[in-house]
Parts: sequence; structure tokens; C-alpha cells
Amino acid sequence: MSSKALPGPQKSVDEMLQSLPKNERVVMAKLRNLILECLPRATEYLSIGVPFYRRNNMICFIWPPTVYFGSSKKKDVIKRKGITLGFWHGNLMSNDDGALLGEGRKQVYCMYFQTIKEINDQQIKSLLYEAEIIDEGYSKKRKKPALHAKR
Repeated sequence: MSSKALPGPQKSVDEMLQSLPKNERVVMAKLRNLILECLPRATEYLSIGVPFYRRNNMICFIWPPTVYFGSSKKKDVIKRKGITLGFWHGNLMSNDDGALLGEGRKQVYCMYFQTIKEINDQQIKSLLYEAEIIDEGYSKKRKKPALHAKR
């Protein structure tokens, strides 16, 4: 997996993680390690101050409550939820156990974590593998269907 920082005031993902409060940094690092393990062909990059992962299309992101752009009233709600693990095409995922929350969004579904103990490695890995399968459907090298022969 390649990691890159964008030009300008952006930092690398490692620098961004180091700038977070310890409780957020620990959860973010755990989620990041799971993503790097499960999506080795994805590219990791910072956008608007948070790590995103993509290959053929966007796959997922990790968003700490410390990085928030909005009203202070909503920031309190975000902080209570914790670190967001978002799946770009969560609406296409099976989500049989209801772990992914749509919260009124049409496409991006999320999970939230306050502590590292809340992270179920197997559940996250399964979701990441499923997200990778969905991403394969966006492959630019996808073979076109064979045309039917005219009679």
C-alpha cells in the first residue's frame, strides 16, 4: 500500500496520527493497521486532514472527532460517537448484523469506536474484504461483456 501526503499544509498520515489525543491515536492506529493488512493494494492518503483508502474507487476512511468542521453543537455529538470508520459504498454491503449505520445517508455507512476494546478484528476484516470485492467492480481494466453475434 502506498502512502502519500498532499501538497500544502497537509501532513503525512503518521504525522496526523501523532497530532491526535492519545485515546484517538490508539483507536485510529488499530483501525489503520487492520485496513493496511486487509487492503494491501489500496492507496492511503490524507484528504481534509483524515486518512482515506482507495484503489479503483474510494473504499473507506477513518475520521477522528478531533478533525471536525462544523457547529460546536454537532461537534459534541460527533465526539460522543468516537472515531468513525466509514465505508464509501456501505450501501452495497450485506450488513446482515446491522453494524454499519446509514444514519440517513444514501451511500456512506459508518461504525463508531470510543475505545480499542470495541473493535472486533474479525468483523472489521470481513467488512474490509467485502469492501474490496465491491471496489473490484469499479476496476478500469474490467473486461467488457462479449457482444452477441448477429444472425
